[in-house]
Amino acid sequence: MDDIRPPARQTPCLLQRWLRKALSLAMVTVVFGWFYGWASPWAFPKNQIAGFKYGVLHGALMPLSLPALLIGKDVLIYAPENSGRSYKIGYICGINACGLVFFGAAFRRPKLTSANSDKSQ
Repeated sequence: MDDIRPPARQTPCLLQRWLRKALSLAMVTVVFGWFYGWASPWAFPKNQIAGFKYGVLHGALMPLSLPALLIGKDVLIYAPENSGRSYKIGYICGINACGLVFFGAAFRRPKLTSANSDKSQ
C-alpha cells in the first residue's frame, strides 16, 4: 500500500515572518497607546498627593507610555506630588508586577505531561 501522508508544511520565508512580527508589534503599540490615553486622566489626578496605591498604578502604567514618548508626546509617568518613600516603593512594585506579567506570559513554557513525553520518544 502507498504511504499516504499530508504534504509537508513549508516554513514561511524570512520576509513573511518579519512582516508578521512588525504587524504584531504595531498592533500592540496601538493598543498600549490607546489604553494609556484612556487610563492616564484618572490615574494622575490633579491636586492630590499620590501614595502607595497610585505608585503601584503609575509603575504598572509606565511601560505602556513608551509608544507615546517615542512619537514625541510628553506624558506623565511619575507623580510630581507624591508621599515620598511609600509612593516610590509602590512605583517599583508596579514596574516589577508589570514585568512579571509581561515576561511571565512571554517566556512561559507549558509543563510536559507524561503522555506528551511518551509521544516524543
